[in-house]
Amino acid sequence: MILTASRFLDPKNDIVFKKIFGSHPHLVKSFLNAVLPLPDDGLIDTIEYLPGEQVPTIPTMKNTIVDVKCCDQKGRIFIVEMQMQWSDSFAKRLTFGVARAYVNQLDRGKVYESLCPVYGLGIINDVFDKDTAEWYHHYKTVNIRDDKKVLEGLELVFIELPKFTPRSHMERKLGVLWLRFLNEIDKYQEIPSEFRDSVELSEAIELSQESAYTRGELEAYDRYWDAVSVERTVIVDALAKGHRKGREEGREEGREEGERLKAIKTAKIMKIKGLGIPMIAECTGLSESEIEKLT
Repeated sequence: MILTASRFLDPKNDIVFKKIFGSHPHLVKSFLNAVLPLPDDGLIDTIEYLPGEQVPTIPTMKNTIVDVKCCDQKGRIFIVEMQMQWSDSFAKRLTFGVARAYVNQLDRGKVYESLCPVYGLGIINDVFDKDTAEWYHHYKTVNIRDDKKVLEGLELVFIELPKFTPRSHMERKLGVLWLRFLNEIDKYQEIPSEFRDSVELSEAIELSQESAYTRGELEAYDRYWDAVSVERTVIVDALAKGHRKGREEGREEGREEGERLKAIKTAKIMKIKGLGIPMIAECTGLSESEIEKLT
């Protein structure tokens, strides 16, 4: 495949992400096999899109979803739900989505043994775990005393793109290239030679070129980033308002505490001078029981 010179769009945008992964099962297969924690003898063999879980043509700021049913080399079937999140609540939202996908498999009359495992993949264009430099986070249900004992059913993988670097410790080289594609492709004028070695990546790059999109899709692409900017501004403003409110509440608490300490000091002096407790209480606003305890 010949890669022609063009402006490359950011695949983290819903419009581009959906065009690449929403209708090209072989690209989803390549991507998931590269980034999911699957054993070499249990890689995905076939991909089938789940009906009724399509991304809207004009995206919102909630998430990007591509739900697929996978069959691995051992014949096991499992479901993968991919989401991109920009909200601090993304972990709960992805967990909810994966759990819902798991539950929705069980139609009336079916047995629990028919349930497929569900992997949730959150590709995050933000840093959510500031306590570690790790960018690849794999969660599953394990016995806390023996982590070799695992309850199969739900697994979550979160990838923090801002932390990712090509020098990271991904076992599969293709995984590094796919994540570089998501993170970097819109910054290139020419494509690095290592991307050309993968047929799937070359095709994904072609699908990210501006020339592959209609005028309506490009307008939706721009509106999406406008929505990102607006939402982030709203979040920043809300945080700033919260900080101001916190400072004001702190100052008010400080004033109240200062007035109380001043009242206690005054009450002690009045008590030493032999004034009656009822009068001290009336002058300082302290309760009689409080004044009785002052020494």
